[in-house]
Amino acid sequence: MTMFRMGEAAELLGVSADTVRRWVDAGRLAAGRQGHRVIDGVALAAFVRTQAGDPDDRADESSARNRLRGIVTAVRKDAVMAQVDIQAGPFRVVSLMSREAVDDLGLSVGSVAIAVIKSTTVVVERPPTGAGRSNGS
Repeated sequence: MTMFRMGEAAELLGVSADTVRRWVDAGRLAAGRQGHRVIDGVALAAFVRTQAGDPDDRADESSARNRLRGIVTAVRKDAVMAQVDIQAGPFRVVSLMSREAVDDLGLSVGSVAIAVIKSTTVVVERPPTGAGRSNGS
């Protein structure tokens, strides 16, 4: 069973450790004790699922379920193509598209955009040992 310290849970959720402590103290997130307060990985996953929401109201109009709302941090354009960088929480998403698409969407640094990701390949890796405590494995 994977157990997370408060700081580890906070890092995974992109919030401060104080926010996680407040959620635990308010009874919104269950925590146990192993010398210090820890959160069971299954409980953390269930909590995250209850907090998740669609970044926009168009999610039911598309089969793509990976939608990350963020702010455009860079736009690089040449005569035909463009690169758009979006910061969505702790994640940087880079999209290559036509210059025409960037112009049509009116994308510029500081504008809000939603990165919609539909992929046939998603690579899943395990973090280095020590990221998330595991009992008995």
